[in-house]
Amino acid sequence: MTKADFLKTPIPEPTVLPGGVPEGPARFFNRELSWLAFNWRVLDEARNDRVPLLERVRFLSISATNLDEFYTVRVAGLREWVREGNSQLSDDGLTPVEQLALINADARRLMGVQQTVWNRLRREMEAQNIAILSRSRVTRADEAFLRRYFQEQVLPILSPMAIDPAHPFPFIPNAGLSLGLELARESDGRQMQALLPIPQQVARFIALPGNERFLRLEDLLLMNLGSLFPGYRDVGHCIFRVLRDSDLEVEDEAEDLVREFETALKRRRRGSVIRLKLSSGTPDRLRRLIMQELHVTTDEMVEVEGLVGMADVRELILDNRRDLQWPNFTPRVPERVQDHDGDMFAAIRQKDVLLHHPYETFDMVVRYLQQAARDPDVLAIKQTLYRTSRDSPIVEALCEAAEAGKSVTALVELKARFDEAANIRQSRRLERSGAHVVYGFVQYKTHAKISTVVRREGDSLVTYTHYGTGNYHPITARIYTDLSLFTCDPALGRDATKVFNYLSGYVQPEGLENLAISPIDMKDRLLDLIAREADMARRGRPAAIWAKMNSMIEPDIIDALYAASQAGVRIDLVVRGICGLRPGIAGLSENIRVKSIVGRFLEHSRIVCFGNGHGLPSKKARVFISSADWMGRNLSRRVETLVECLNDTVKAQIVSQIMAANMADEAQSWLLQPDGRFLRYLPDGRDDLFSCHRFFMENPSLSGRGSAGARDVPALTHGQD
Repeated sequence: MTKADFLKTPIPEPTVLPGGVPEGPARFFNRELSWLAFNWRVLDEARNDRVPLLERVRFLSISATNLDEFYTVRVAGLREWVREGNSQLSDDGLTPVEQLALINADARRLMGVQQTVWNRLRREMEAQNIAILSRSRVTRADEAFLRRYFQEQVLPILSPMAIDPAHPFPFIPNAGLSLGLELARESDGRQMQALLPIPQQVARFIALPGNERFLRLEDLLLMNLGSLFPGYRDVGHCIFRVLRDSDLEVEDEAEDLVREFETALKRRRRGSVIRLKLSSGTPDRLRRLIMQELHVTTDEMVEVEGLVGMADVRELILDNRRDLQWPNFTPRVPERVQDHDGDMFAAIRQKDVLLHHPYETFDMVVRYLQQAARDPDVLAIKQTLYRTSRDSPIVEALCEAAEAGKSVTALVELKARFDEAANIRQSRRLERSGAHVVYGFVQYKTHAKISTVVRREGDSLVTYTHYGTGNYHPITARIYTDLSLFTCDPALGRDATKVFNYLSGYVQPEGLENLAISPIDMKDRLLDLIAREADMARRGRPAAIWAKMNSMIEPDIIDALYAASQAGVRIDLVVRGICGLRPGIAGLSENIRVKSIVGRFLEHSRIVCFGNGHGLPSKKARVFISSADWMGRNLSRRVETLVECLNDTVKAQIVSQIMAANMADEAQSWLLQPDGRFLRYLPDGRDDLFSCHRFFMENPSLSGRGSAGARDVPALTHGQD
């Protein structure tokens, strides 16, 4: 048993800080630095020898993609504040300028370690016969293949550009990779500067014939400069990549929200450059030209000793090398659904069903909507869509239902960052099918995950409702851990209908029976529940809170948890990413522990459990699932749901199985320290550390057991390799 097992180990002795109990901004960790700490944890999986080799390559790519998005959104926002002279302090008391300096230092260290990890992974890949070749290692047979490949697959889409007064510096799109060149004319030595944008439609790593050997695209281009610039030779070159401000500004009073977003997306493409990455050894004159033309300062430029565009290594996760990846995992079909021959409505009528994705297949959510589309007794479907896949079976089912004459209402959120264009396409498709498409609020994002199906059964209309913690996205549902609650409970159906009326008609819901929503009352409900638990502790009753989410930075919620801790409530938190709360400090948070789980699957579900005077785990706990993290934006500027689970089996599944396994996890857990560091406990020679991911892969969930019953669902153990 290690310190990471919150289920069995006591809360450690609190840390007494030299300056006493932190007050004011010192109560919090910085949001941006906390996010960077999360990305360090992701990168650490790329150097974790317990992870298969190509999965480590995947983690390296994810850490690079994460960092790019962080710069294009969060750093872009801080830089805009600095330009506007906005000196607003963060919750932890830092100005935008101070935050940018700390971010810049930490991110540069992170990028340096990414290169070190990449060099190590390359060596390990080569030992497994996957080689990334330099130009000097290309054979004559390779050269013949590469000449044909260049002529047939690359040259037709290249646009080599001289840079001079007649040929101005071209626009480089966000995440665009380019080759900068200093060339000399063979006849007289006259120099010319040129640019070769590298098309994103061509693979970055070109597969050579034979075994798994690859050449980087930029090396192929350098080998063929004679074809691109006849009569010139290379006297200096560099690879560079730009990241641009990708936040969107939308007019609050836009008459046509879709057109406004289409215009805003075009503006995003041309946003100001936030970061420039240049390969080391760039000729001085070429560096000055690129920085001047892109309006980049020295602070915004990073010189890279190694691979520019680290996210592209995801191309090397080869389908034919399954031996270097996680073993295949096939999500389960819940036995309850199988008992009813696949009839989702019959299974839900029997009893509420809680699916735990990806361990239980998201296909059940798709099937629920497909059955609704084809069922003659179904009259109406209402659905929120925040993110979904390109060829979404969810959207397909809604279109089929609308074309069959059913009343279909789809709330499509246009402000889902980086999915705006896709959502516009989906909304147009839905409208063409005859569905009613609404876009919610201009000032709020609709992040709630709700679907209702109204079905005629005898003389009654029955509302079947789905509440989720994650997106209606069949692709991400294979790797994101999320919950899907299916119910035909009339109260939950009435609540969902009121939320949809709020979204489509601005009618503020009154008399919600089993639901709290933001921005109306969710924050107040959470604060009230935390305060009630603190009151239980003060009255000498067992008091505990378990919560799981992606991010926790809302100051009022954190202060409420501090107060509950001081009252004696035992608080255990699983926060995957950003956490502004300082745990384990005497006089402030002595009864609070925080862990982050980073592993094979991306922890995404939002759950909170209150002991309700009985401690945890307990059958009498109050149990909630939610679409919202505990952040200001989720509780004040988004439409979100907090759903109380009342079915005994569903509650038992969440408390005694899902949350208990997260609390017990050792293999993938990082513990947040009072000073903000995350520490991991992986003792040498210990291959028996409990992994919640393995436990869930190996064991069926309680509410999906059907006729098999829950008697054979084991305690928190899993098989040994």
